[in-house]
Amino acid sequence: MQIRAAVLEQSGLAAPYAASRPLAIRTLTLDPPGPGEVLVRIEAAGLCHSDLSVVDGNRPRPLPMALGHEAAGVVEALGAGVDDLAPGDHVVCIFVPSCGHCESCAEGRPALCGPGAAANGAGTLLSGARRLACDDGAVNHHLGVSAFAEYAVVSRRSLVKVDSDLAFEHAALFGCAVLTGVGAVVNAARVRPGSKVAVIGLGGVGLAALLGARAAGAETIVAADRVPEKLALARALGATDVVHAGEDAAETIRALTGGGVDEAIELAGAAPALDLAYRITRRGGAVTTGGLPPPAATLAVPAVNLVAEEKTIRGSYLGSCVPSRDIPRFVRLFRRGLLPVDRLLSHRLPLEEINEGLDLMRTGLSIRSVVQPHA
Repeated sequence: MQIRAAVLEQSGLAAPYAASRPLAIRTLTLDPPGPGEVLVRIEAAGLCHSDLSVVDGNRPRPLPMALGHEAAGVVEALGAGVDDLAPGDHVVCIFVPSCGHCESCAEGRPALCGPGAAANGAGTLLSGARRLACDDGAVNHHLGVSAFAEYAVVSRRSLVKVDSDLAFEHAALFGCAVLTGVGAVVNAARVRPGSKVAVIGLGGVGLAALLGARAAGAETIVAADRVPEKLALARALGATDVVHAGEDAAETIRALTGGGVDEAIELAGAAPALDLAYRITRRGGAVTTGGLPPPAATLAVPAVNLVAEEKTIRGSYLGSCVPSRDIPRFVRLFRRGLLPVDRLLSHRLPLEEINEGLDLMRTGLSIRSVVQPHA
């Protein structure tokens, strides 16, 4: 079938992207789903900093590539062997397909699936196949999804079924922003009632983490960012304190919290933010980082502190989630009003305005923009 999709052919073009147009809306050929694969009509796809990192070249990927990894849609057709979904089912796309049998999957850590990571790095589906093509040859898949398109063929292992009455524009956010942010709080940091928590970086993922910390019963929630509008929204969403992430931020947060927080959660994807998270963590506290800085970024810490102060630094990819378990429970919290994910949605865009959406994100003027390919 023929579909329209947003394709990146060259990374590193200069901003503003509304002028340089790194994402071209192209007509592609989409092959039918192969064994273990599913054809999905994409109804909503969120714009995430992981997309921006591919566009600006900070996370190199094989090109050309149809971008987009945070999405929700409707099952249209099933490949051979898929017997637990049906046409018409509503699904959320997951950006790490899990094979189910590697060491990480066997340990209950599907976000670290080895075959899934290899497929994502190669620009293929979990099977190793590419189902997208243009006149010039094959087009790579972005994280097994390629959701900035009217339709996508994805592995069954990249999908979680959701209730049909959940709005697509909200459902899409559960595939990345909510899994990564809330998961970092409840699965990796394991925030407990009464805890002192700081969230560094208030994009869609960071604000989802703030919502997760509030739902987990944190007593103190310090939100830090450089954008005043995001700090104001963080306050409205339940932050007890907001701090501009400037050069005095560490001293300010340590003073506010009586010496530091129990859990500092970094979701800005920048080494200075991770350094700030480490410096505001109390003795015996822990840093959880779920941001994705450029590959060459490094963190320098006083090695003796790891022992003398018993500090911990842990990574969290995809919120350390088991998506088939965590998406339904996060949706239940949303329906009960305990996880107001809908408040993260700031813009709705047609596919043709996706480059303008990148600029909104790059300049901090959006929280989560959702592309609606059929609008």
